[in-house]
Amino acid sequence: MTDADKKRRMYIFLLVLVISSGAAFQGWRTLLNNFAVEVAGLDGMGMGVVQSVREVPGFLALLAIYMIVIISEHRLAALSVAVLGLGVSLVGLMPSLGGLVFTTLLMSFGFHYYETMNQSLTLQYFDRNEAPVVMARLRSITALTNISVGAAIYFLAKGLGYTEMFAMLGGVAVAAGLWGLTRDPSRSDLPPQLKKMTFRRQYWLYYALTFLSGARRQIFTVFAVFLLVTKFGYTIQQVTILFVCNNVINYFVNPIIGRSINKFGERPVLSVEYAALTIIFLGYALTENPLVAAALYILDNIVFNFAIAIKTFYQKIADPQDIASGMAVGFTINHIAAVAVPVTGGLIWMADYRLVFLVAVGLSLASLALAQLTTRQIRDRARG
Repeated sequence: MTDADKKRRMYIFLLVLVISSGAAFQGWRTLLNNFAVEVAGLDGMGMGVVQSVREVPGFLALLAIYMIVIISEHRLAALSVAVLGLGVSLVGLMPSLGGLVFTTLLMSFGFHYYETMNQSLTLQYFDRNEAPVVMARLRSITALTNISVGAAIYFLAKGLGYTEMFAMLGGVAVAAGLWGLTRDPSRSDLPPQLKKMTFRRQYWLYYALTFLSGARRQIFTVFAVFLLVTKFGYTIQQVTILFVCNNVINYFVNPIIGRSINKFGERPVLSVEYAALTIIFLGYALTENPLVAAALYILDNIVFNFAIAIKTFYQKIADPQDIASGMAVGFTINHIAAVAVPVTGGLIWMADYRLVFLVAVGLSLASLALAQLTTRQIRDRARG
């Protein structure tokens, strides 16, 4: 079997898992809020508990590195997708706060452990020129999956209940995960991964960029749509249209981002991202125009994908055996902010919503400054 055939085998493996996990997770996100209110009878506090619980497995993603002591990475990826699907499948059968907490934990552990293994396998099995393109292509496929799931739910909801839709969407992931457990796309000629947690001083810039990215992501995820709804009165239909627009645009833009990383390098791509985010978050704070706010939200979604360059930067400075550990540590660092930012940002919002986005401006400027150091670190690593 040629090297190209081996890579193609891993790509197909990841592609199947990306589509199936994306279908289950997007279905969960689309249906959850309505199900929680209409069937489970949750109030705002209950939904807050469920959403907080969802972030716990991301914070514990570092434990994935210890799991590959007893199970190979590709099998852990497949098992995680099956667990994700099981969590989604059970939601409709457990219409209570306790049931939603349990199924959310199950779904989220599967999602976050799969994402950790997905990124690790991509960086290990594809070289420096291929990895950005593969990551970007898989993101495009995820965007297309999201669009397809939205369309499917729109039509299925006319004839099926929540229980059937959750079971159907989760079942796709369970089936794909079980299929993945029967596959072996692994290679024996790659450097074996360290099966312990490693924090190394030479990776400090990767850690810093990852943490700042997580903090900004939470401000965007929690407060951008909240601004559209509370300040500009966007309806659920209008927000849904924005989601669809974002996924359509991302389907076409992501491959361009991957090729740009290869052509220009990580520093220019990350610099564009952080400079754009500085303007976008400043716009959120200052705009009084609902159309401008919507345009900022779409741009925000596009620029968010530039973060692929943080992972390819790590691939270029890391020892080959540290890839799996680095992805697990990165996920945990990214989710440290997920615990603190929503609550802190909510308190700041109560004083003045503009301050939340001005904090994000500061985070973007700090990232912009740090991004200028990436080329030097890559050069120093190349020199040995």
